[in-house]
Amino acid sequence: MKLNKHISIVVLLLLTSFAFSQVKFEAKVSKKELGVNERLRVDFEMNQDGDNFNPPGFEGFVVVGGPNQSVSNSWINGKRTYKKTYSYFLAPKKRGAFVIDQASINIEGETYKTIPIKITVTAAVDKPKDPNDPDYIVSENIHLVTEISKTSPYLNEAITVIYKLYVSPSISLYDIDVLDNPKFNDFWNQEIKLKELKLENGSYNNEDYNYVVYKKVVLYPQKTGKLNIEPLSLNVVAAVPTNRRDIFGSRIMTRINRTISSSNRAINVKPLPEAGKPVDFTGAVGKFSFNVTTSKTQLDATESLQAKVEVSGKGNLKLFNLPKISLPSSLEVYEPEHTESVRTNLDGMQGSISDTYTIVPQYKGKYPIPSISFSYFDLETNRYKRLSSDEIVIDVLDGPVNAADANDNMVSGGVKQRIVLNNDQFKFIKTKTDFSVIQAPHFFKTNLFWSLLLLPFLAIPVAMLIRKKNLNRAADVHGNRIRKADKLARKYLSKAKRELGKKEAFYIALEKALHNYLKAKLHIETSEFSKERIKTLLKDKGVEDDVNSNFITIIESCELARYTPITSVTMKEDYDKAARTIALIDKQAR
Repeated sequence: MKLNKHISIVVLLLLTSFAFSQVKFEAKVSKKELGVNERLRVDFEMNQDGDNFNPPGFEGFVVVGGPNQSVSNSWINGKRTYKKTYSYFLAPKKRGAFVIDQASINIEGETYKTIPIKITVTAAVDKPKDPNDPDYIVSENIHLVTEISKTSPYLNEAITVIYKLYVSPSISLYDIDVLDNPKFNDFWNQEIKLKELKLENGSYNNEDYNYVVYKKVVLYPQKTGKLNIEPLSLNVVAAVPTNRRDIFGSRIMTRINRTISSSNRAINVKPLPEAGKPVDFTGAVGKFSFNVTTSKTQLDATESLQAKVEVSGKGNLKLFNLPKISLPSSLEVYEPEHTESVRTNLDGMQGSISDTYTIVPQYKGKYPIPSISFSYFDLETNRYKRLSSDEIVIDVLDGPVNAADANDNMVSGGVKQRIVLNNDQFKFIKTKTDFSVIQAPHFFKTNLFWSLLLLPFLAIPVAMLIRKKNLNRAADVHGNRIRKADKLARKYLSKAKRELGKKEAFYIALEKALHNYLKAKLHIETSEFSKERIKTLLKDKGVEDDVNSNFITIIESCELARYTPITSVTMKEDYDKAARTIALIDKQAR
């Protein structure tokens, strides 16, 4: 009997030890049914430490907090209790039935998984108004508001949507993240970029608040009827005061994550009136001006000009088509280049759009560009307006004559003459040939054959000599610089020769030639270009005094020629004198 008692005690101790050593890994939720405006806490607990923890995807929820990790160790009556917890705070995206899927972890080489938990999300519920509840404090002191400039616009009329986040002065914001952006599916939209979030003072429900303009969007409705402007959802991290105080008497703040959403707004978009709508109306709404211009109105055949069709002003500039120009077939027209210079601010699009056509006339004559019109809906008068351009005549001064136009001008007394065909009009065409056989000479072993055969071998030493000469010349940096400047001086002298008889153009070209020549020979820059320095440098180079004086005289002639009458004979003398002087300096300068 005593032996059985001892055996029972040993078995009981073994079972107890086994029970304490068993691994537990389970998921726990704060509630299995909650409103869409409530939060759900999910804890994943284990009684032994593990590795490679993998949480579920939380489908249907947004993680607004976590993972927060906590570990507890305790000893009670000599027994150790261990618990490690991963906590998540979830916000439901919508109503419905969802599942918190399995989480997994690896403990001592084994993988353990939690059991899935079903969660039901209902419509929003009324929360108890507990002034000490941080969630309630946040809901009463942080508001996201959607401001719309116009709730009943016309189709394609600009409206502005501004999202403002109002925060009570008693709340401090740590962070703001976008949780869900509105889509604006039925609108053309342009977001106004904000450089920074600026905190400003304002009022909400007749109470003092701080607010931040978080988002600005310009919308152009593309459908008529009732359109929905979706809400903006933000995840905010705020510091909320509690009913506890520290040792100094100040209220202790607690940090809380919360999703803030603006209200869903709707607008009623009116269609544009059918009464008075022009046939050529393409959807322009706003206040515009219209202009058609050409880069030139007189030119020769095969030259080109540009015709520009431009609309400028304020309105939906990017959302309509420009009218096309109609041109005669004798003018070759290329596809237009579309240009947009549009900026978007809170008042909508402003600027201009244009189509630029390149036109090349083929024949001599006068060609009209007919007047074209542009129609738009004026928001100030709520009426359609039409703007028309003036007719532009392109005068092609020189070029071939269009054969069709020449035939049209063959008239007598205002009546075209009938052309009488002759039966012998094609007799000049020969129907027989007088070809004879030509015996082609043999090319092989002729003098031309041997010359072409030996020419590549003879060209090799010549190419080597030319290459060596080019390498030596390329290595002569100083010489190359001088040759380049001499070439430029000769270029300007030749230009001065072409300008003989044109006083101002001639002396400008001559002065440039002298300047570049001096730059090459004396290595001086424009800032050093003075007569005294030129005399000194030329003398140091060994140039004789009379040649030096002649060079200075030519420079003075270039300066005085702009203010005194000069004949063509004097210009020719100055040119010859400059050429001779440059040649003498080349011979004398060391």
